[in-house]
Amino acid sequence: QVQLVESGGGLVQAGGSLRLSCAASGLTFGRYVMGWFRQAPGKERELVAVISSVDSIYYADSVKGRFSISRDNAENTVYLQMNSLKPEDTGIYYCATDSYSRVRGGNPSYWGQGTQVTVSS
Repeated sequence: QVQLVESGGGLVQAGGSLRLSCAASGLTFGRYVMGWFRQAPGKERELVAVISSVDSIYYADSVKGRFSISRDNAENTVYLQMNSLKPEDTGIYYCATDSYSRVRGGNPSYWGQGTQVTVSS
């Protein structure tokens, strides 16, 4: 079965950086679209970034210029480099995979367990 495991979350001061990783198994990784989502308490889950099977990239306007998504198909891992972090970036970050339309539409079939990111002011 498909498994996605996130890591790299933690507590960081505003202006700092974190790199999240998501290790995938149970799928032909290079053929799948990978996305990062986040959810803060009391708020709806939102799409943060997407990288396709041909390395096309999407970012939410709120993170554009600060976050960078990448993938290493040899290691079955997708990354989210987060720079210039703001308190409003706080939330649980999830990686997910499915077709491009399902990831962009916010309803991918496969999700990781999430990793907490907390940005203090």
